[in-house]
Amino acid sequence: MNKRLLAVGVAAMLTLSACGGSDSGSSTPNAAPTDKVQCEEVFGPVVTLTRVASLDEAIEQANATRYGLQAAIFTDDIQPALEAAKRLEFGGVTINEAPTFRADQMPYGGVKDSGNTREGPHYAVREMTEERLVVVELP
Repeated sequence: MNKRLLAVGVAAMLTLSACGGSDSGSSTPNAAPTDKVQCEEVFGPVVTLTRVASLDEAIEQANATRYGLQAAIFTDDIQPALEAAKRLEFGGVTINEAPTFRADQMPYGGVKDSGNTREGPHYAVREMTEERLVVVELP
């Protein structure tokens, strides 16, 4: 992981802690959409919190990134979360689960600049299968 991104992310978490922030969003550092920690793939224990006015704005900001590996939605209301999952441009969307969740039997992979491959049993079988056409004329 890029040490600069980690330092920015840690600074954001320390700011949140120092301001008495909580998971309810009472006091959050508001990373700009162009901040590297907000718009690059960090692959580390970093969280950014951004206040938005609506679910539509949140989806718009999430889709604005050039990456699309995993996204997560945390909510008490499943219907808007399912609608958001349809609209989010990511290889996978988790609801009330960390976006790092993965089980071996599930398909996994990114879109956009997050890769062009998939993992999981279905994809492994396809990767190891050589298709062949056989034509038989019966008498």
